[in-house]
Amino acid sequence: METSLFDYPLPPERIAQKPMEPREAAKLLVLDRKTGAVEDKHVGDLPSLLRKGDLLVFNDSKVFKARLTAEIYGMHTREAGKKVEIFLLRPEGSLWLALARPGKKLHVGCRVMFADGSKARIMGKRDDGTVDIDFGIHPDRVFDLADQFGEVPVPPYVEPTAENTSVYQTTYAKNVGSVAAPTAGFHFTNALLETIRNNGIETAFVTLHVGVGTFRPMKSETLEEHDMHEEWAQVPEETAVMIQKAKQEGRRVIVVGTTAMRALESWAKVQEIKPELLGKNGEWSGFTNLFITPGFEFKVADGLITNFHLPKSTLIVLVSSFAGREQVMHAYQHAIENDYRFYSFGDTMLIT
Repeated sequence: METSLFDYPLPPERIAQKPMEPREAAKLLVLDRKTGAVEDKHVGDLPSLLRKGDLLVFNDSKVFKARLTAEIYGMHTREAGKKVEIFLLRPEGSLWLALARPGKKLHVGCRVMFADGSKARIMGKRDDGTVDIDFGIHPDRVFDLADQFGEVPVPPYVEPTAENTSVYQTTYAKNVGSVAAPTAGFHFTNALLETIRNNGIETAFVTLHVGVGTFRPMKSETLEEHDMHEEWAQVPEETAVMIQKAKQEGRRVIVVGTTAMRALESWAKVQEIKPELLGKNGEWSGFTNLFITPGFEFKVADGLITNFHLPKSTLIVLVSSFAGREQVMHAYQHAIENDYRFYSFGDTMLIT
């Protein structure tokens, strides 16, 4: 399937640079995937649009300050003293996977020094442009280093400011590990969540640590040629049990965000093909590179709350797989014509 089918023109002024305040005032486009009908609402209308007994599932991954500045260290290199950016992705055993810019200045064995004087060594360079780095310390201490000296890696289409980097986190973020926020969750304030729960709507959480691939549009001409990035996900026991109970009782599972969707549908795939990887009550954790494309059979989701995504991204492909490509592209055009705000800090959709 051609990647160009998921392209669309977006006026630059439609890209939101900061979240709507109050959050509940953000626009909500309601899309009926059976009929293609669209309706203009606001996030504050969600409690009345959801049904008693619905189960909302959120991604509770927490963004860490993954972007670090370092200095090439050592007396025996011409690059000594030059600045490089180390963009941490995730720990892999005793090493870290990272992006390094400019990568050409770094070679295997090269050492870099950070603001606190700690050092790390480049242990390997991969074909995809990432590097393996040895900090020589426990991953938790690397997270501490990043928290103290790093920067929040807001998406490249957002101009970083003290204001927008400080709010680049969901209110319920818990498990540290993402380099990008699960942005559909930005709309859910504590007050809105309380109203939703008081209306008899259940909430549950999964974790998917969002990787840098989220920032990248697909470069291949077809979906089949795209190499999907891998991310770590977890469906805990409590959530697995709640979903199974909702399904047995015929209640809807509404997924908040494409990252939560990938976690849940990856879990469902494991149930089908490798059930031995599940815990005794259905819990699961592991890496997933699931690429959801048109024709995919959804096993968990009955509805989706999601922001408006970049053209030719894996995320707009996922949404199109759930709601139909033509209906999604029509909804996006409606949103553009009606002054909706796009991308991470923008407005959102409810698809049922």
